[in-house]
Amino acid sequence: MVEERDETATDTSAEGDAVADPLAWETRGGEIEYTCPGFDVRRDDVTLPDGTETDFHYLTEPPSVVLLPFTVDGDVVVIEEWRQAVGRVNFGLPAGGFEGEESPVEAARRELAEETGYEAAAFEELGTFEPANGLLDSTFHYFVARGCEPTAEQALDHNESIRVGTASFADLRDRALAGELRDGRSALAVLQYALRTE
Repeated sequence: MVEERDETATDTSAEGDAVADPLAWETRGGEIEYTCPGFDVRRDDVTLPDGTETDFHYLTEPPSVVLLPFTVDGDVVVIEEWRQAVGRVNFGLPAGGFEGEESPVEAARRELAEETGYEAAAFEELGTFEPANGLLDSTFHYFVARGCEPTAEQALDHNESIRVGTASFADLRDRALAGELRDGRSALAVLQYALRTE
């Protein structure tokens, strides 16, 4: 099925008139070429600034949340999770995609509980970032969760293998600075928080 998209980027002049950005590609149409749990592969038919007509493939997926959850004692709730794409256990922070029409904070609350069994007393926005916008259209909403306490069992998806623990924020910061916190989503959360608070 062909889907039309009009995503030519525009700037706004001082007078408020829309002006096309000379770097913008014109999207003439496109379609989802492959669907699987978690993401789709989309092909867009595009015209480049020099007039060349070609196509561009990328992953499209729902937005996600990434959580920096502090316990009532000041430690951070962390997870270890098998990641098939890199063939190893990944150490990092809880994260996951939106379900249905959730707001970012609703998704944050649900993902924290499902992945870790913890619930938070409060959530603070840390920022919104596009993790790899040359390859996928995903948006990550980052939250600091405060007053986290274990209140229930994990409720993992069928393809999640997760072990929950805690770490000091100083340890996470040091790992991120040393390049030892390989999970990019987690490293960004830790370093953003460190820059804003230390």
